[in-house]
Amino acid sequence: QLQLVESGGGLVLPGGSLRLSCTVSGGSLRYHAISWFHQAPGKRREEISCISSSGDYTNYDASVLGRFTITRDNAKNTAYLQMNSLKPEDTGTYVCAAQWSLERQCQYYDMDYWGNGILVTVPS
Repeated sequence: QLQLVESGGGLVLPGGSLRLSCTVSGGSLRYHAISWFHQAPGKRREEISCISSSGDYTNYDASVLGRFTITRDNAKNTAYLQMNSLKPEDTGTYVCAAQWSLERQCQYYDMDYWGNGILVTVPS
C-alpha cells in the first residue's frame, strides 16, 4: 500500500515559481506512473500533467504546457512538478496520484493511490 505525500506548496507572487514534490512510501515508485491534478477553489478537479513509470513519457494539459515540467527520481521515490510563470488561476490544491504501470504511458483515471494534496496560492 503506497502512501503519497505532497510538499513544496505555499504562497508565491504572479510570475514566480514553485516546485512540488510527491514522495512515496510503503513501496517503490518505479512501478507506478504519476499524475498531478489541480482543483481551484469552488471548481472541479482537473488534470495537469503525468509521467510514465520510467519517465520516458510525459503529458501536459494545455493550460500548463510550457510553464510546468514533470519529472521523477525513482531512486528517491519522488516525483516533481516544477511550476514556473505562475498565474492567479493556478491557485488551488494540487494532488498527486499513482497508478501501477510498466508501460510507456500515463493517464488520469483509474488511479490506485492518492495523496492528500497541498495548497498553492498565487494572489491577483
